[in-house]
Amino acid sequence: MPDKARELLEEFRAVTGRVGLLDTILPPIFFLLLNGLAGFTAAMISALGLSFVIAILRLRRGESIVYALAGLGSVALAIALAFLLGRSEGFFLPSIVNGGLTVALALVSLIIRKPIVAWTSYLARRWPLDWYWHDRVRPAYTEVTTAWLIYFAAKLFWQVSLFQGNAVNELALVNTLTGWPATIALLILSYLYGTWRLAQLRGPSVEEFQNDAPAPWSGQRRGF
Repeated sequence: MPDKARELLEEFRAVTGRVGLLDTILPPIFFLLLNGLAGFTAAMISALGLSFVIAILRLRRGESIVYALAGLGSVALAIALAFLLGRSEGFFLPSIVNGGLTVALALVSLIIRKPIVAWTSYLARRWPLDWYWHDRVRPAYTEVTTAWLIYFAAKLFWQVSLFQGNAVNELALVNTLTGWPATIALLILSYLYGTWRLAQLRGPSVEEFQNDAPAPWSGQRRGF
């Protein structure tokens, strides 16, 4: 495997290793299929049952009960909203609300010059927080956060338009395609651009920053 591809794979595993793909992909697809074949009630019960099975599998693999309950709880909330609204589209309302919060947080983080991508990196890697705000480091995270803002705003607009139009099948498809497939692509592009931009900025690496090394710096060569 080429060095860059191996690096991307290792970094992706390090950042997303605890995120459950099954929790976010399978229940919405299952709900969509059964909603068309067996009706709204059967789709709700089956999607919740599938989430329960996934939670049990997580526990059997020794994973944290927090992640198991989070996946089950998110689907239960989606089903409750769909039931209360009396519309199948309500199943996807939590995703729309989450998208709106992401857009708002990204926008606010840019305004206060503390880009959200820097925070996500900090939470995953625990590098010194002050390193992210260095004049020759922050621009890379600001630019990637701007790209994230544009992407999630476009996704939110698309989802809201379909929700208002009662287009449940199209909404489910968009939710699936712009979920993990697009998120993985976004993370890869963010990493590639971010590491390239850090090299262009010629700022200190995390180790150089921690050691208070003087310029010129070798820069951050891996990780973003």
